[in-house]
Amino acid sequence: MEPITWDDFAKIDIRTGTIIAAEVFAEARKPAYKIRVDFGEAGIRTTSAQVTRLYRPEEIIGKQVVGVLNFPPKRIAGLNSEFLLLGAVNEEEVTLLTADKPVKNGLKIG
Repeated sequence: MEPITWDDFAKIDIRTGTIIAAEVFAEARKPAYKIRVDFGEAGIRTTSAQVTRLYRPEEIIGKQVVGVLNFPPKRIAGLNSEFLLLGAVNEEEVTLLTADKPVKNGLKIG
């Protein structure tokens, strides 16, 4: 991979948020959930996430996660995805990146 500068990294708006809703995204090509996350002052945002192998919708509600907020919105099977939910990808399994202690929603990662 090509190295980036601190200025490159500083352009990425990565923040903490709490999952407030999750449901099966039946319209998606690959198994996924529609997920809504409260990012505090940055607002409540929706995305799609392929995390169905390791999680059920009801067990991720309340988890504090990490997301990239400054990608442009993307249409996914009719859903307006408003952020990128971060996770560690292993083959076809995605493990959500979470805060190990409670933090305020909307805190910048840096």
